[in-house]
Amino acid sequence: MNWPAVAALPKTTPVVIPIAAIEQHGHHMPVFTDSLLLGEVIRRAHEQLKTKVLFTPLMWLGNSEHHIDFAGTMTAAPRVYLDLLSNLIDNMITHGFQRIVLVNGHGGNHVPGQQVVFELRQKHRQRNDLLLLNATYWLLGGKPYELDSALEQRRMGHACEWETSMMLRIRPDLVTDLNKTVNVDFGNPFEPGSRGWITKERTPTGHIGDPRKATAEKGETLFSVFTADVVTYIERMLAWDGKSWNG
Repeated sequence: MNWPAVAALPKTTPVVIPIAAIEQHGHHMPVFTDSLLLGEVIRRAHEQLKTKVLFTPLMWLGNSEHHIDFAGTMTAAPRVYLDLLSNLIDNMITHGFQRIVLVNGHGGNHVPGQQVVFELRQKHRQRNDLLLLNATYWLLGGKPYELDSALEQRRMGHACEWETSMMLRIRPDLVTDLNKTVNVDFGNPFEPGSRGWITKERTPTGHIGDPRKATAEKGETLFSVFTADVVTYIERMLAWDGKSWNG
């Protein structure tokens, strides 16, 4: 789109800013995994929503400091990343858009995304027409294991059964021999509290979960469920009346 086309959109048009990462994904998957997977979710969502929503290009740089001990990882420092996300949203507010969501595809971005939408709402506290949201695609309520009983995991790991299955569905050429991987248990890092951690203290190979359980068929189930969740969430933005707390 050129700038006049963007400017001509109704300001109530939801703006979707996809945010992902470039970081290690074990021995069997590429460092661009999160961006590839979120890109596919967004592609499928766009097919359904089309011109009702403005999708920005995917931001591939994420908050991946906890992976920096593994080669190939690229990261913005946490406070730099907060500023980056804040700028991306504020750009769209400057252009007049009122409904903006960060759709996240990397676990390390979840807390910064939440913090940014909270801070920006304080910055623009005199406005009563802003809807600023952060949503991680696998945390929107879908339970893919209820559709495919072969799925053993019950939550997202890292380069795990879920992510590896999704990659097998869209880019099997980028997945190496899974028989050389092992199960890395999720463990209990003082849950339900939140522990500060770095990846190498949890896993020597870089993955968490069991990639050997992955199949392309499971990947299709995961993509279908997660895309439906994202579309439903954006449709809630479309239906918002522009003032209510409830959405």
